[in-house]
Amino acid sequence: MSDTGRCPWGNDAAGDPRMTAYHDDEWGVPVHADDELFERLILEGFQAGLSWRTILNKRDAFRAAYRGFDPATVAAFGEADRARLMADSGIVRNRAKVDASIGNAAAFLVIVDAFGSFDAYLKTLVPQPPARLGPDATMADLPATTPVSDALSADLRRRGFRFVGSTIVYAFMQSVGLVDDHVAGCFRYQGQPG
Repeated sequence: MSDTGRCPWGNDAAGDPRMTAYHDDEWGVPVHADDELFERLILEGFQAGLSWRTILNKRDAFRAAYRGFDPATVAAFGEADRARLMADSGIVRNRAKVDASIGNAAAFLVIVDAFGSFDAYLKTLVPQPPARLGPDATMADLPATTPVSDALSADLRRRGFRFVGSTIVYAFMQSVGLVDDHVAGCFRYQGQPG
């Protein structure tokens, strides 16, 4: 834990206030809106092999390129959109990730149709309330995957998603408040539910 009252990674030693704002205002906060869940899932897929700082610094460009991350709009992207995305220097230009993001939008819509919302789908696989860290946990105790992220990852892949390995899915779960991995001493720390 740091002296500034937040998780060490949120202190943003490199001077990018976006990381601190992301920690303070978003990471671990429950998200229920489908467009926001879709955005976070797609961005976590793009983050694979890169730093979250890189993705966060490109987030506005991603939002513009992906038309606000409306899943129906993205699912309808065709070859001209793929070419546009691959030419956009403001985002990560990786053909496999771009193709996966469009395919994932279509798979996302199938889930929404079947469950009423992506949030409702997640509730069938992720126990509530969100898992939280104990008072003695440190950043070193944060897992990269859990049995829940393994199961969610496997189910998403079964439903046609790509770039949803268990590590990516666990980062998504952290991002949207399906788990709460703030450590004791952080102003966002809530402790284990009693």
